[in-house]
Amino acid sequence: MGLNLLSAASVWKTIGSIGLAIVILLAMITVHEFGHYVSGKIFKFKINEFAIGFGPALFKHTKKNGEIFSVRVLPLGGFCAFEGEDAENDHPAAFNNKKPWQRIIVLFAGAFMNYLLALLLIMTSFFACGQLLLMTYRVDQADVTQTLEIPIAGYSFADEDVIIRCEGKNVYLTSDLMSVLDGKKEGDKVNFTVSRKEEGGRKVMDIEIILRADANFKNLTDTNALWDALGIAKQTAEDGTAYYMVASASYKGFGFFETLGRSFLYSFRIAGTIFKVLGQLLTGDLGISAFGGPITTIKLTSEIASRSLQQFLEIAAYIGVNLAVFNLLPIPALDGSKIVFTGIEWVRGKPLNRKVEGIIHAVGFVLLLGFAVLVDLLQLF
Repeated sequence: MGLNLLSAASVWKTIGSIGLAIVILLAMITVHEFGHYVSGKIFKFKINEFAIGFGPALFKHTKKNGEIFSVRVLPLGGFCAFEGEDAENDHPAAFNNKKPWQRIIVLFAGAFMNYLLALLLIMTSFFACGQLLLMTYRVDQADVTQTLEIPIAGYSFADEDVIIRCEGKNVYLTSDLMSVLDGKKEGDKVNFTVSRKEEGGRKVMDIEIILRADANFKNLTDTNALWDALGIAKQTAEDGTAYYMVASASYKGFGFFETLGRSFLYSFRIAGTIFKVLGQLLTGDLGISAFGGPITTIKLTSEIASRSLQQFLEIAAYIGVNLAVFNLLPIPALDGSKIVFTGIEWVRGKPLNRKVEGIIHAVGFVLLLGFAVLVDLLQLF
Protein backbone atom coordinates (compact mmCIF):
# COMPACT_ATOMS: atom_id res chain seq x y z
CA MET A 1 0.00 0.00 0.00
CA GLY A 2 2.82 2.38 0.94
CA LEU A 3 4.66 1.52 -2.27
CA ASN A 4 1.53 2.17 -4.33
CA LEU A 5 1.07 5.56 -2.70
CA LEU A 6 4.72 6.38 -3.41
CA SER A 7 4.32 5.35 -7.05
CA ALA A 8 1.15 7.41 -7.39
CA ALA A 9 2.90 10.45 -5.89
CA SER A 10 5.78 9.99 -8.33
CA VAL A 11 3.38 9.78 -11.27
CA TRP A 12 1.52 12.92 -10.22
CA LYS A 13 4.81 14.74 -9.71
CA THR A 14 5.88 13.78 -13.24
CA ILE A 15 2.53 14.91 -14.65
CA GLY A 16 2.82 18.18 -12.76
CA SER A 17 6.36 18.76 -14.06
CA ILE A 18 5.28 18.11 -17.65
CA GLY A 19 2.33 20.44 -17.07
CA LEU A 20 4.72 23.21 -15.97
CA ALA A 21 6.81 22.71 -19.11
CA ILE A 22 3.75 22.91 -21.34
CA VAL A 23 2.56 26.05 -19.53
CA ILE A 24 5.95 27.71 -20.18
CA LEU A 25 6.00 26.77 -23.86
CA LEU A 26 2.36 27.73 -24.40
CA ALA A 27 2.86 31.07 -22.62
CA MET A 28 5.88 31.91 -24.78
CA ILE A 29 4.08 30.96 -28.00
CA THR A 30 0.97 32.92 -27.00
CA VAL A 31 3.05 36.00 -26.15
CA HIS A 32 4.82 35.67 -29.50
CA GLU A 33 1.55 35.60 -31.45
CA PHE A 34 0.15 38.40 -29.29
CA GLY A 35 3.07 40.56 -30.43
CA HIS A 36 2.01 40.00 -34.04
CA TYR A 37 -1.61 40.69 -33.11
CA VAL A 38 -1.04 43.96 -31.24
CA SER A 39 1.30 45.42 -33.85
CA GLY A 40 -1.12 44.32 -36.57
CA LYS A 41 -3.96 46.14 -34.83
CA ILE A 42 -1.84 49.28 -34.50
CA PHE A 43 -1.29 49.38 -38.27
CA LYS A 44 -4.89 48.32 -39.01
CA PHE A 45 -4.10 44.95 -40.61
CA LYS A 46 -7.13 42.71 -41.13
CA ILE A 47 -6.82 39.79 -38.71
CA ASN A 48 -8.98 36.72 -39.26
CA GLU A 49 -8.12 34.64 -36.20
CA PHE A 50 -6.00 34.57 -33.08
CA ALA A 51 -5.55 30.97 -31.91
CA ILE A 52 -3.94 29.41 -28.86
CA GLY A 53 -2.87 25.88 -29.76
CA PHE A 54 -3.18 23.83 -32.94
CA GLY A 55 -5.68 21.29 -34.24
CA PRO A 56 -9.47 21.20 -33.78
CA ALA A 57 -10.97 24.09 -31.84
CA LEU A 58 -12.18 23.50 -28.29
CA PHE A 59 -13.56 27.03 -28.02
CA LYS A 60 -14.33 29.77 -30.51
CA HIS A 61 -15.54 33.32 -30.11
CA THR A 62 -16.24 35.68 -32.99
CA LYS A 63 -15.95 39.41 -32.30
CA LYS A 64 -18.18 42.03 -33.90
CA ASN A 65 -15.42 42.93 -36.39
CA GLY A 66 -15.27 39.32 -37.58
CA GLU A 67 -12.07 38.33 -35.76
CA ILE A 68 -12.11 34.85 -34.28
CA PHE A 69 -10.50 33.98 -30.96
CA SER A 70 -10.00 30.23 -30.48
CA VAL A 71 -8.45 27.72 -28.11
CA ARG A 72 -7.38 24.49 -29.80
CA VAL A 73 -6.58 20.92 -28.78
CA LEU A 74 -2.78 20.79 -29.09
CA PRO A 75 -1.20 23.22 -26.58
CA LEU A 76 2.19 23.44 -28.31
CA GLY A 77 1.51 26.13 -30.86
CA GLY A 78 -0.69 28.99 -31.90
CA PHE A 79 -1.13 31.47 -34.71
CA CYS A 80 -2.30 34.93 -35.66
CA ALA A 81 -3.92 34.60 -39.09
CA PHE A 82 -3.75 37.78 -41.19
CA GLU A 83 -5.90 38.29 -44.27
CA GLY A 84 -3.89 37.63 -47.44
CA GLU A 85 -0.68 36.68 -45.64
CA ASP A 86 0.35 33.91 -48.03
CA ALA A 87 -1.22 35.00 -51.31
CA GLU A 88 -2.40 37.97 -53.35
CA ASN A 89 -5.53 39.57 -51.94
CA ASP A 90 -7.59 42.58 -53.01
CA HIS A 91 -8.54 43.64 -49.50
CA PRO A 92 -6.80 46.98 -48.73
CA ALA A 93 -5.97 45.82 -45.17
CA ALA A 94 -4.58 42.45 -46.32
CA PHE A 95 -1.11 41.62 -45.03
CA ASN A 96 0.73 41.85 -48.36
CA ASN A 97 -1.06 45.09 -49.29
CA LYS A 98 0.40 46.95 -46.32
CA LYS A 99 3.64 48.93 -46.54
CA PRO A 100 6.81 46.81 -46.27
CA TRP A 101 8.10 48.64 -43.18
CA GLN A 102 4.80 48.00 -41.40
CA ARG A 103 4.95 44.30 -42.26
CA ILE A 104 8.54 44.08 -41.00
CA ILE A 105 7.48 45.60 -37.66
CA VAL A 106 4.58 43.14 -37.37
CA LEU A 107 6.86 40.20 -38.19
CA PHE A 108 9.52 41.38 -35.73
CA ALA A 109 7.02 42.06 -32.93
CA GLY A 110 6.55 38.38 -32.07
CA ALA A 111 10.22 37.81 -31.28
CA PHE A 112 10.40 41.16 -29.50
CA MET A 113 7.57 40.15 -27.16
CA ASN A 114 9.34 36.85 -26.42
CA TYR A 115 12.52 38.71 -25.53
CA LEU A 116 10.66 41.32 -23.45
CA LEU A 117 8.89 38.65 -21.38
CA ALA A 118 12.17 36.74 -20.95
CA LEU A 119 13.90 39.90 -19.74
CA LEU A 120 11.13 40.58 -17.22
CA LEU A 121 11.41 36.99 -15.94
CA ILE A 122 15.19 37.35 -15.56
CA MET A 123 14.75 40.62 -13.64
CA THR A 124 12.12 39.02 -11.40
CA SER A 125 14.42 36.07 -10.73
CA PHE A 126 17.48 38.23 -10.03
CA PHE A 127 15.65 40.65 -7.74
CA ALA A 128 13.72 37.96 -5.85
CA CYS A 129 16.36 35.22 -5.60
CA GLY A 130 19.68 36.66 -6.74
CA GLN A 131 21.73 35.44 -9.69
CA LEU A 132 22.55 31.77 -10.00
CA LEU A 133 26.34 31.47 -10.29
CA LEU A 134 28.86 28.65 -10.56
CA MET A 135 30.05 27.27 -7.23
CA THR A 136 33.35 25.39 -7.21
CA TYR A 137 34.99 22.95 -4.81
CA ARG A 138 38.65 22.72 -3.88
CA VAL A 139 40.85 20.74 -6.22
CA ASP A 140 42.58 17.71 -4.80
CA GLN A 141 46.09 19.13 -5.15
CA ALA A 142 47.71 15.73 -4.73
CA ASP A 143 46.34 14.78 -8.14
CA VAL A 144 47.80 17.74 -9.98
CA THR A 145 51.07 18.78 -8.38
CA GLN A 146 52.94 16.08 -10.29
CA THR A 147 51.79 17.44 -13.65
CA LEU A 148 53.17 20.96 -13.16
CA GLU A 149 56.73 22.07 -12.61
CA ILE A 150 55.66 25.28 -10.85
CA PRO A 151 54.16 25.34 -7.35
CA ILE A 152 50.36 25.71 -7.27
CA ALA A 153 49.75 26.06 -3.54
CA GLY A 154 47.45 29.04 -3.03
CA TYR A 155 46.45 29.15 -6.72
CA SER A 156 43.30 27.06 -6.30
CA PHE A 157 39.62 27.60 -5.68
CA ALA A 158 38.43 27.10 -2.12
CA ASP A 159 35.43 25.05 -1.05
CA GLU A 160 32.21 26.74 -2.20
CA ASP A 161 33.84 29.64 -4.03
CA VAL A 162 31.27 31.41 -6.20
CA ILE A 163 32.71 32.67 -9.49
CA ILE A 164 31.74 36.26 -10.30
CA ARG A 165 34.32 37.35 -12.89
CA CYS A 166 37.11 35.80 -14.92
CA GLU A 167 39.86 38.05 -16.31
CA GLY A 168 37.65 41.04 -15.47
CA LYS A 169 34.64 39.73 -17.42
CA ASN A 170 31.38 38.83 -15.69
CA VAL A 171 30.56 35.13 -15.69
CA TYR A 172 26.92 34.28 -16.36
CA LEU A 173 27.19 30.93 -18.12
CA THR A 174 29.73 28.14 -18.41
CA SER A 175 30.30 29.27 -22.00
CA ASP A 176 31.57 32.62 -20.65
CA LEU A 177 34.43 30.84 -18.89
CA MET A 178 35.20 28.83 -22.01
CA SER A 179 35.32 31.98 -24.16
CA VAL A 180 37.76 33.72 -21.81
CA LEU A 181 40.02 30.72 -21.20
CA ASP A 182 40.05 29.15 -24.67
CA GLY A 183 43.62 28.85 -25.96
CA LYS A 184 45.35 29.35 -22.60
CA LYS A 185 48.00 26.81 -21.62
CA GLU A 186 48.74 24.60 -18.64
CA GLY A 187 50.56 26.67 -16.03
CA ASP A 188 49.05 30.02 -17.10
CA LYS A 189 47.77 32.24 -14.30
CA VAL A 190 44.18 33.46 -14.60
CA ASN A 191 42.54 36.22 -12.54
CA PHE A 192 39.18 35.48 -10.92
CA THR A 193 36.82 37.43 -8.70
CA VAL A 194 35.00 35.12 -6.32
CA SER A 195 32.68 35.25 -3.36
CA ARG A 196 34.47 33.19 -0.72
CA LYS A 197 32.90 31.65 2.34
CA GLU A 198 34.53 32.88 5.57
CA GLU A 199 33.65 33.11 9.22
CA GLY A 200 30.79 35.53 9.64
CA GLY A 201 29.68 35.43 6.00
CA ARG A 202 31.08 35.79 2.50
CA LYS A 203 33.70 38.13 1.13
CA VAL A 204 34.27 39.17 -2.48
CA MET A 205 37.94 38.90 -3.39
CA ASP A 206 40.32 38.66 -6.34
CA ILE A 207 42.37 35.47 -6.66
CA GLU A 208 44.70 33.85 -9.17
CA ILE A 209 44.27 30.31 -10.45
CA ILE A 210 47.00 28.32 -12.20
CA LEU A 211 45.58 26.21 -15.02
CA ARG A 212 46.13 22.49 -14.51
CA ALA A 213 45.68 21.64 -18.21
CA ASP A 214 45.49 23.31 -21.61
CA ALA A 215 42.19 25.12 -22.17
CA ASN A 216 41.39 23.72 -25.61
CA PHE A 217 37.68 23.13 -26.09
CA LYS A 218 36.17 21.10 -28.93
CA ASN A 219 32.78 22.79 -28.58
CA LEU A 220 30.46 24.31 -25.98
CA THR A 221 29.62 20.90 -24.54
CA ASP A 222 33.27 20.10 -23.76
CA THR A 223 32.96 21.20 -20.14
CA ASN A 224 35.17 18.39 -18.81
CA ALA A 225 38.18 20.07 -20.41
CA LEU A 226 37.17 23.30 -18.66
CA TRP A 227 36.98 21.70 -15.21
CA ASP A 228 40.26 19.87 -15.80
CA ALA A 229 41.97 23.16 -16.68
CA LEU A 230 40.58 24.90 -13.59
CA GLY A 231 41.53 22.00 -11.33
CA ILE A 232 38.00 21.25 -10.18
CA ALA A 233 37.95 18.08 -8.11
CA LYS A 234 36.52 14.94 -9.69
CA GLN A 235 34.51 12.41 -7.69
CA THR A 236 33.18 8.96 -8.51
CA ALA A 237 29.55 8.08 -7.90
CA GLU A 238 28.38 4.70 -6.55
CA ASP A 239 27.66 3.50 -10.07
CA GLY A 240 31.23 4.30 -11.10
CA THR A 241 30.35 7.47 -13.01
CA ALA A 242 32.91 10.25 -12.64
CA TYR A 243 31.65 13.78 -12.12
CA TYR A 244 33.19 17.15 -11.33
CA MET A 245 32.57 19.01 -8.09
CA VAL A 246 31.02 22.09 -9.62
CA ALA A 247 27.42 23.21 -9.68
CA SER A 248 25.21 26.18 -10.51
CA ALA A 249 23.86 26.19 -7.00
CA SER A 250 24.62 29.53 -5.41
CA TYR A 251 22.54 32.68 -5.51
CA LYS A 252 24.17 36.04 -5.15
CA GLY A 253 22.34 39.33 -4.87
CA PHE A 254 23.61 42.62 -6.29
CA GLY A 255 22.57 46.25 -5.98
CA PHE A 256 19.50 47.58 -7.83
CA PHE A 257 21.24 49.09 -10.84
CA GLU A 258 23.80 46.28 -11.12
CA THR A 259 20.97 43.77 -11.06
CA LEU A 260 19.24 45.62 -13.91
CA GLY A 261 22.46 45.67 -15.91
CA ARG A 262 23.16 42.01 -15.22
CA SER A 263 19.62 41.11 -16.34
CA PHE A 264 20.18 42.68 -19.76
CA LEU A 265 23.68 41.20 -20.09
CA TYR A 266 22.48 37.76 -19.05
CA SER A 267 19.79 37.82 -21.76
CA PHE A 268 22.40 38.88 -24.32
CA ARG A 269 24.74 36.07 -23.22
CA ILE A 270 21.95 33.51 -23.71
CA ALA A 271 21.36 34.86 -27.21
CA GLY A 272 25.09 34.82 -27.93
CA THR A 273 25.32 31.19 -26.85
CA ILE A 274 22.60 30.28 -29.36
CA PHE A 275 24.62 31.83 -32.20
CA LYS A 276 27.76 30.00 -31.01
CA VAL A 277 25.92 26.68 -30.98
CA LEU A 278 24.53 27.27 -34.48
CA GLY A 279 27.99 28.27 -35.70
CA GLN A 280 29.52 25.08 -34.26
CA LEU A 281 26.74 23.05 -35.89
CA LEU A 282 27.55 24.56 -39.29
CA THR A 283 31.29 23.99 -38.90
CA GLY A 284 30.78 20.42 -37.72
CA ASP A 285 32.29 21.02 -34.27
CA LEU A 286 28.92 20.13 -32.75
CA GLY A 287 26.68 17.29 -33.94
CA ILE A 288 22.90 17.52 -34.28
CA SER A 289 22.63 14.92 -31.49
CA ALA A 290 23.37 17.83 -29.13
CA PHE A 291 20.03 19.39 -30.07
CA GLY A 292 16.56 18.48 -28.93
CA GLY A 293 13.10 18.74 -30.44
CA PRO A 294 9.75 19.36 -28.71
CA ILE A 295 9.81 16.13 -26.67
CA THR A 296 13.36 16.69 -25.44
CA THR A 297 12.56 20.34 -24.68
CA ILE A 298 9.48 19.39 -22.63
CA LYS A 299 11.44 16.71 -20.76
CA LEU A 300 14.34 19.01 -19.89
CA THR A 301 12.06 21.95 -19.08
CA SER A 302 9.89 19.83 -16.80
CA GLU A 303 12.95 18.62 -14.87
CA ILE A 304 14.31 22.13 -14.30
CA ALA A 305 11.05 24.05 -13.82
CA SER A 306 9.88 21.75 -11.00
CA ARG A 307 12.98 22.31 -8.84
CA SER A 308 12.18 25.80 -7.55
CA LEU A 309 10.55 29.11 -8.44
CA GLN A 310 13.94 30.51 -9.44
CA GLN A 311 14.64 27.59 -11.76
CA PHE A 312 11.13 27.94 -13.23
CA LEU A 313 11.73 31.61 -14.00
CA GLU A 314 15.19 31.00 -15.47
CA ILE A 315 14.21 28.14 -17.79
CA ALA A 316 11.18 30.13 -18.96
CA ALA A 317 13.44 33.10 -19.71
CA TYR A 318 15.95 30.85 -21.48
CA ILE A 319 13.21 29.43 -23.71
CA GLY A 320 11.90 32.94 -24.38
CA VAL A 321 15.27 34.22 -25.59
CA ASN A 322 15.74 31.04 -27.65
CA LEU A 323 12.39 31.52 -29.37
CA ALA A 324 13.13 35.18 -30.06
CA VAL A 325 16.50 34.47 -31.65
CA PHE A 326 15.41 31.35 -33.52
CA ASN A 327 12.35 33.04 -35.04
CA LEU A 328 14.49 35.85 -36.43
CA LEU A 329 16.89 33.51 -38.24
CA PRO A 330 16.58 33.72 -42.05
CA ILE A 331 15.24 30.17 -42.29
CA PRO A 332 12.25 29.59 -44.62
CA ALA A 333 8.90 29.54 -42.76
CA LEU A 334 10.27 31.59 -39.85
CA ASP A 335 9.64 35.30 -39.27
CA GLY A 336 13.28 36.10 -40.06
CA SER A 337 12.93 34.68 -43.57
CA LYS A 338 9.70 36.59 -44.15
CA ILE A 339 11.43 39.78 -43.00
CA VAL A 340 14.19 39.12 -45.57
CA PHE A 341 11.64 38.66 -48.37
CA THR A 342 9.79 41.82 -47.28
CA GLY A 343 13.06 43.75 -47.14
CA ILE A 344 13.90 42.66 -50.69
CA GLU A 345 10.47 43.85 -51.81
CA TRP A 346 11.04 47.20 -50.09
CA VAL A 347 14.37 47.68 -51.89
CA ARG A 348 13.14 46.47 -55.29
CA GLY A 349 9.87 48.34 -55.13
CA LYS A 350 7.99 45.16 -56.00
CA PRO A 351 7.65 41.70 -54.44
CA LEU A 352 9.21 38.48 -55.58
CA ASN A 353 6.84 35.89 -57.00
CA ARG A 354 4.34 35.23 -54.18
CA LYS A 355 3.79 31.63 -55.25
CA VAL A 356 7.51 30.90 -55.22
CA GLU A 357 7.86 32.52 -51.81
CA GLY A 358 4.93 30.46 -50.53
CA ILE A 359 6.52 27.25 -51.77
CA ILE A 360 9.85 28.17 -50.13
CA HIS A 361 8.15 28.75 -46.78
CA ALA A 362 6.09 25.55 -47.09
CA VAL A 363 9.19 23.45 -47.84
CA GLY A 364 11.03 25.16 -44.99
CA PHE A 365 8.19 24.33 -42.59
CA VAL A 366 8.28 20.64 -43.55
CA LEU A 367 12.08 20.53 -43.17
CA LEU A 368 11.87 22.18 -39.74
CA LEU A 369 9.32 19.59 -38.59
CA GLY A 370 11.55 16.84 -39.94
CA PHE A 371 14.58 18.26 -38.14
CA ALA A 372 12.62 18.47 -34.86
CA VAL A 373 11.56 14.82 -35.16
CA LEU A 374 15.09 13.72 -36.12
CA VAL A 375 16.86 15.36 -33.18
CA ASP A 376 14.30 13.89 -30.79
CA LEU A 377 14.87 10.42 -32.24
CA LEU A 378 18.64 10.83 -31.90
CA GLN A 379 18.19 11.42 -28.16
CA LEU A 380 16.79 7.89 -27.87
CA PHE A 381 19.95 6.23 -29.22
